[in-house]
Amino acid sequence: MLGGMKIYSDYPARRALQIITDILAVAVIGFGIWLGTFVGSAIAAAADVGRQLESAGAGFRGAMTDVADVLESAPFIGTAIRQPFDAASGTGGILEDMGQTTTTFITTTALIVGVVVGGVIVLAVGWLWLSRRIRFARRATQANRLAKLGDGPDLLALRALVTGTRKQLAAADARPVEAWRAGDLEAIRRLAGIELRRAGVRIAG
Repeated sequence: MLGGMKIYSDYPARRALQIITDILAVAVIGFGIWLGTFVGSAIAAAADVGRQLESAGAGFRGAMTDVADVLESAPFIGTAIRQPFDAASGTGGILEDMGQTTTTFITTTALIVGVVVGGVIVLAVGWLWLSRRIRFARRATQANRLAKLGDGPDLLALRALVTGTRKQLAAADARPVEAWRAGDLEAIRRLAGIELRRAGVRIAG
């Protein structure tokens, strides 16, 4: 129990199944996180294309600028001859910007896809697993607390009359409703046992 809450069944077989389910759920959640990271990293690897383009553009731009600076000092034609190289330098700048944009796009896409892939698995498993575990814990805790009250068996028996199957009720008493109304202690105990077993709580004594 955790803070008075029952998180596992008192029955060994059911408790073992719950523990195995918990382990599997945690393992699948861990796999989901790993898969999301793996897919994101695989996509992010493609960002090297953008980085290479950015590096090539920056290198070309720098080279053309250097050449233009050198030729500018030539007498008479320096200014005129510089213009084509300045234009080429601008083309290098465009390639550099394209590389940066490509890198940013791929990196962002990798992050989004990785989070979505991992998140879907984690949320789906977490929701299905936790919702069932929380429902069990609430029911088991409430049944355990009711069993300790003076009129707890009567309340548990009433619940069994509402939620129990025909086979379960017939096994408890031939006329379970009448037995409950008459205050038949043995019948009430058997009816309460139906609800306690369904809640995973073992009857003391």
